[in-house]
Amino acid sequence: MSTMIDTRRTARKGLTAGDGAPYGRRMVVPQHPTATAERPAATAGDIAELLEPMRREILAHCYRMTGSVHDAEDLVQETYLRAWRAYHGFENRSSLRTWVFRIATNACLTHLEGRKRRPLPTGLGGPPADPADQPRPEVGVSWLEPMPDDMLWAQGQPDPAARASSRENVRLAFVAALQHLTAQQRAVLLLRDVLAWRAKEVADALDLTVAGVNSTLQRARARLAAVDPDVPPELPDDERHRRLLRAYLKAFEAYDVTAIVELLAADVVWEMPPYPEWYQGPEHVRTLISTWGPAQRAGDMRVLPTSANGEPAFAVYMREEDGVHRAFHLQHVTADRNGVRRVTAFFSPGLFAAFGLPPELPPR
Repeated sequence: MSTMIDTRRTARKGLTAGDGAPYGRRMVVPQHPTATAERPAATAGDIAELLEPMRREILAHCYRMTGSVHDAEDLVQETYLRAWRAYHGFENRSSLRTWVFRIATNACLTHLEGRKRRPLPTGLGGPPADPADQPRPEVGVSWLEPMPDDMLWAQGQPDPAARASSRENVRLAFVAALQHLTAQQRAVLLLRDVLAWRAKEVADALDLTVAGVNSTLQRARARLAAVDPDVPPELPDDERHRRLLRAYLKAFEAYDVTAIVELLAADVVWEMPPYPEWYQGPEHVRTLISTWGPAQRAGDMRVLPTSANGEPAFAVYMREEDGVHRAFHLQHVTADRNGVRRVTAFFSPGLFAAFGLPPELPPR
């Protein structure tokens, strides 16, 4: 489990004009009584400023479409660029929000042409693995990625009024289930069920008939129900829940495998992309960690709390031979009143930068 896939990206680039505007505010575009040919030419900076209040919502939409935080960031910039090029033809026949989400959706569809879905190990269709067998990474797969809460919501907290980017609509299990749909099914379902567009609006945006939209939506809903049938777990924000998470962090830093196992639910699922295997049950997790984990003693691991997809996450740093703790993996944790019920450990150091986390930790 010491293998780590390096997906580091360069620093975020693009046209954005800052991050101070309130998330989700609907923009009102002045009505022009004359032809669009008389509209003053807009600069890239003008478009960035115009779209900035919707940037987080556009990012969430692109993330749901692609399953990748890095691809979503790139597609936000592509959306800004396309909007800048097309702004002279915007006639205010729809809201600015509808117009720009049409651009973003089609940018995502172009990006997804010829690409395979981004799975999690549990989505590959295989049974739970034997933890006695050494896990081996599958580097030929583009795996699903988590999304930092700070990129979705101001101060990392979901805005209850912003339905299009609510915690339910970006939870990791939902985004993973979307990967089982075709790109067009994904687009139709998200526009209809998440962004609440009318069927006619979706048909116009995707060059479909209304009947085609309705049949695609029906198939998408049926497929989604088959791969994500569970009711989303309750996410208590009480002292008992916080104690559980603190104990979980402390157990890892102490390398107390027994304590880790005691905090797991009886049906816990543990997966670790890019390793294609997945494991079920506390004792299998115990065997996995004890047999294949590089940590040997207390202090080998240091853990920083963060959050992803509206749920707790932990950045795990492993002490290497030179004594420095370096990025090891990022755990997305789903917990309820029965304990930790699912852990997805992303062995991808490039994700640490997306979460604003350092590649290594200074000595204590």
